[in-house]
Amino acid sequence: MTEVSAAREIILLSQAYARARVLHSAVDVGLFELLAAGPREVAGICAALGLHPALVPDWLDALVGLDLLVRTERGYGNSAAATAFLVPGSPAYLGGAVAQHGAVHYPLWQRLTEALRDGHAKSDRSTLAGAVQDEQRDLERARRFLSHMDTFNGFVADDLVRALDWRNYTKVLDVGGARGNIAAALVAEHPHLRAAVFDLPGVRPLFDEHMRRLGTADQVDFHGGDFFHDPLPPTEVAILGHVLHDWPVESRRRILEGIAAAVQPGGALLIYDAMLETDAADPHGHVQSLICSMIRDGGSEYSGEDCRIWVEQAGFRVDRVIPLQTITRDRLLIAHRLDV
Repeated sequence: MTEVSAAREIILLSQAYARARVLHSAVDVGLFELLAAGPREVAGICAALGLHPALVPDWLDALVGLDLLVRTERGYGNSAAATAFLVPGSPAYLGGAVAQHGAVHYPLWQRLTEALRDGHAKSDRSTLAGAVQDEQRDLERARRFLSHMDTFNGFVADDLVRALDWRNYTKVLDVGGARGNIAAALVAEHPHLRAAVFDLPGVRPLFDEHMRRLGTADQVDFHGGDFFHDPLPPTEVAILGHVLHDWPVESRRRILEGIAAAVQPGGALLIYDAMLETDAADPHGHVQSLICSMIRDGGSEYSGEDCRIWVEQAGFRVDRVIPLQTITRDRLLIAHRLDV
């Protein structure tokens, strides 16, 4: 790499926030949803979205440069990537995550230097608990948060439906399973399964709404509670995804002990998370870990070996840890409950 190219890469990294905000704003104002019906000229976009024309041409051209829009004779239209991932209602919609990143995560990152100095997280309202505590007043806020979670767990579902020989099981419980995205995928692929979700009671109306939309309301049950205080319903298989990284180590152990009490001997445990590589040269996992740390004190990613130790201490035998082809580069730990 030449001196100039190295300097250019540093400047591009320093300006990465601007590219992110170009995308966040496009999702915020509903640009991709508008253009799903076809290309529009600048004036039409401004009129439909209530935008002032001063900045819009540069903003649209920036989105073209980011391969999210295309410029045609009829105006600006969605690129193939935007059509697949940024139009609401698309099967692989990422807009929920983009909106959450823009509204919650982006402001937190402005306080990273402060967090490095005092060692404390900078948010107590961006977790699911914060999103649903006031759900009677702001159900839409909780809905947006759960859409953000579905963005990531939806990519894991394809791996989970093949992770076990599900013919050997009849009951599966997704612990912290939000509005049931994973559970719905499992029963759709394996109709003999009876699935359940355990999550905070305030999630219930959004769970019911989501199950009706997916057509799985009669195959997936909901159990409301707090996994630190309430027993989990008995199950043959437990799933725990993107949960442990939200909590300090001692809390992770308590969660796994509660799961061990619910899983029958010989039953299985599946844990997926962006587990850290031992090679610190790859920054992805460590950036993900910082995200967790900025949201909650004690939150962080962890290695597959750390997870193995906690799971075995809880009474499971770990079979394997495998990488998944997900957008968060997750790893999946598969374990079985020891006879007791």
